[in-house]
Amino acid sequence: PKAPVTPPEAPERPQRLDTSGLPAVGDDATIPRDAPKRPIADVRLPEPPVVEREPVTVPEPPAEDLDVAPVETPEPVTEVAQPVVEEAPAPQLDTIAPTEGRLDRLRGRLSKSQNTLGRSMLGLLGGGDLDEDSWEEVEDTLLIADLGPVVTESVITSLRAKMASSRVRTEADARAVLREVLIAELQPDLERSIRALPHADKPSVLLVVGVNGTGKTTTVGKLARVLVADGRRVVLGAADTFRAAAADQLQSWASRVGAQVVRGPEGADPASVAFDAVDTGIATGADVVVVDTAGRLHTKTGLMDELGKVKRVVSKRAEVDEVLLVLDATIGQNSLPQARVFAEVVDITGVVLTKLDGTAKGGIVFRVQQELGVPVKLVGLGEGPDDLAPFEPAAFVDALLG
Repeated sequence: PKAPVTPPEAPERPQRLDTSGLPAVGDDATIPRDAPKRPIADVRLPEPPVVEREPVTVPEPPAEDLDVAPVETPEPVTEVAQPVVEEAPAPQLDTIAPTEGRLDRLRGRLSKSQNTLGRSMLGLLGGGDLDEDSWEEVEDTLLIADLGPVVTESVITSLRAKMASSRVRTEADARAVLREVLIAELQPDLERSIRALPHADKPSVLLVVGVNGTGKTTTVGKLARVLVADGRRVVLGAADTFRAAAADQLQSWASRVGAQVVRGPEGADPASVAFDAVDTGIATGADVVVVDTAGRLHTKTGLMDELGKVKRVVSKRAEVDEVLLVLDATIGQNSLPQARVFAEVVDITGVVLTKLDGTAKGGIVFRVQQELGVPVKLVGLGEGPDDLAPFEPAAFVDALLG
């Protein structure tokens, strides 16, 4: 049997030493452990070594040789004579035909109405005594010529009376009787002159109104020629601001007769432009200011109210002497409803009948006067610049009768 193995004796463990007061790991062994600790702000960190470097010198680029131009001594300045600029010649103004007697000179333009009214009537009346059928033909002829029922009845009544008291045997006799009756029907005593004389310190003011397409702006241009021909100094107000070409059209007319145009931007307030035109007329000592208003339909209440505003605004600066309504004679009696509305809004003082040369219904002159109670003052008898004539009842009737 094996002897029992005796385990080796465990080595004697060293006794634990008292380490109080000895430095611990990370402590400075020279500082007692129980010494008060320094705050971190007091702990100096090792400073990195400062390496002094020699300054680096950057070599400068070699200076370039600059070519310096020699400074020349300025020579004495010799004055050069300035060329004489001649002023541009003034625009050539038109020679305007005199207004007196224009209707006589233009009577041939009424040939269409002559055929319908004058010659037909003379053919019926030239035989002397007329039966009832003949009188009915006379009535039809007058109605076709657009005299209207009221004027037609008045003319026939006068003709019957004069034919009964006169011995009408020839066409010449009939012509004399018919001429007398028609002139009387046109009321020759009505004042037909355009009131274009200036007041004490202000010009006269004319408003021109009407619907689109009647030739309103063209009429204003031709009216300026009539006034200039009569010795007036004229200012035109382009208050038709809704139509871009209207102001340019007026400017073209004005430049040919030496008139001045006052215009505003497109779409400007028409009343404002009209007011400025009157102001300009006062400042320049003009005799007359003619204001072209925007064409408008008589059925458009807002536009008609605006037309009334133009007149009210202008009246604050100067008295409105004339309100001329432009009507297209070729429309005939269909122009009368629009004429009545304009008369109510702006109290028209006279009528301008345009395109009278293009219609066989010259009798519209009679009817317009009878229904509106205002005189026809001007008539247009063509497209020429001097084809606007002051209306003369006797000359008109003579032109109708041929």
